[in-house]
Amino acid sequence: MYQKTLRFNQQTPDHLPIELAALGNRLQGLDHPDQQNLLDSYRKVVTYSRQRVKIVNLMSDTLAQLRLDVKYLLFDLEVTQAERDSAIAQLKELQ
Repeated sequence: MYQKTLRFNQQTPDHLPIELAALGNRLQGLDHPDQQNLLDSYRKVVTYSRQRVKIVNLMSDTLAQLRLDVKYLLFDLEVTQAERDSAIAQLKELQ
């Protein structure tokens, strides 16, 4: 049976994908002349990753609100149509 592993810890948006955190740990232990350049690039990737998670969460919240708004609009439309049909029926009765 296939078991999906989560790449993100869903507790807060500041948590990183497991692979990215592992890369950071490996870079910290690296003894290489370009270690500082690699760490600077890593920090930029971490910043972009966190920003992407925040944007995705914001978009998800926005879509959820949009779905709710559409449900309210559809309900309002149904009620308005029922009121219209009722008013037309009353007008026909008066004639």
